[in-house]
Amino acid sequence: MSNPEYARIVRDGLWDNNVAMGQMLGLCPLLAVTTSATNGLGMGLASLAVLLLTNTLVSVIRGIVTPQVRIPVTIVLIASAVTLVDMAINAWLHPLYKVLGLFIALIVTNCAIFGRAESFASKNAVLPSIVDALAMGIGFTWVLVAVGAMREILGSGTLFAHASLLLGQGFAWMEVTLIPDFSGILLSILPPGAFMALGFLIAIKRLIDRAIQARQTRLNGGLMPLENS
Repeated sequence: MSNPEYARIVRDGLWDNNVAMGQMLGLCPLLAVTTSATNGLGMGLASLAVLLLTNTLVSVIRGIVTPQVRIPVTIVLIASAVTLVDMAINAWLHPLYKVLGLFIALIVTNCAIFGRAESFASKNAVLPSIVDALAMGIGFTWVLVAVGAMREILGSGTLFAHASLLLGQGFAWMEVTLIPDFSGILLSILPPGAFMALGFLIAIKRLIDRAIQARQTRLNGGLMPLENS
């Protein structure tokens, strides 16, 4: 696979075909746990780990498993990866485990995980599958963090609050109080706040995409006379 194809995979995962804003998948954890940027980061990293494990394993066995049992085997691999990630977070990041709770186990029902395994990893080699998992996982993570950050800032005036408690002391530098003595807007940390934050991000993405497309159209229009001549 050439470098331009890898670049396309990365761009699809981070922006063009983003799990949350393009494919509109994984919305349950996105809307449920993003009451803060810290929670969003923790959930995003957990989903990234599951994506990475699943894509790698599915790609490795793609030439061994027959089409008749591919889907059941993929589901078992996803469930196994989620179990490993769930146990790891419980062991090493127990405060985060208590906050995210059932939503870690529910990663197994995330359509994005199965979708990437079935549509990409089962048809491509290991390295492209790993790149796809990283791109899709990071793309999903940054949306989770962005939604969580918007809700947290409007809800309490902080950013990455309790990061050192939930993620470890190495993340203490991320804790910021942006608006001291801010009582917050209750709506932002309630479920409607999650829908509004996600809708705001999707609207911004579409405006940016339209601006890029318009610019490319103008550039192509300017080059066409030279090509004809």
